[in-house]
Amino acid sequence: MLAGLGLAALILSAPAARAATYKWVDDQGVVHYTDKMPPEAINKGNVELNKQGVPIKKTDPALTPEQRRVKEAEDERARQAAKAREETARKDRALLQSYTTESEIDLSKKRALGTIDAQVQSAQAYITSLSKRKDEIQSRVAALNGKPAPPSLEREVVSVNEELEKQADLIATKRKEITVVTARYDADKQRWRELRQIAEAEAEAANATPTKGGPAPAPPANPPTSTKK
Repeated sequence: MLAGLGLAALILSAPAARAATYKWVDDQGVVHYTDKMPPEAINKGNVELNKQGVPIKKTDPALTPEQRRVKEAEDERARQAAKAREETARKDRALLQSYTTESEIDLSKKRALGTIDAQVQSAQAYITSLSKRKDEIQSRVAALNGKPAPPSLEREVVSVNEELEKQADLIATKRKEITVVTARYDADKQRWRELRQIAEAEAEAANATPTKGGPAPAPPANPPTSTKK
């Protein structure tokens, strides 16, 4: 009550040119009303009041370094979450725009796996050719009957072995790729089903909701006739 009387007296005694009063609390919890914020209270926060004592603006206290770090971390988490939602929405739109039926997803999956399988078969055929070449080189080395092999022959053996290892690594990579591609298309198919179900449910809900101010129901086609004479 005393604080309210002090505020009223302050407002009534204030010069006509003053447009606002500041309400703030010091470190001891005492409420102050002043026509301007003292330097030691700038960071404590305040409420600005108009001539009628009505709050028109609130300034929060300045954050401590720890509070600022916490707020920055929270803001960053919020930004990352919003970014993830936007990315999910973008992928969903692309998925719905890319396929109109599940069979189209299956066809794309079959084509992608077919391309990888063709690469695997090509690598396997090359391995077969390299293995034959390696056998030929080993036969030539055996025909030397223990004599040192020419340097060119030794270099060819090293080259063939390196290429065999490279093709084996390629096949292993492609087989892993098959697993990844299969999982991706299966996930796309499942998500596509979910999005279609959501869209259909929203469409049914929209159709079931009566439109405000819509046309009145039509009268009976054959109204009953009176039998009174």
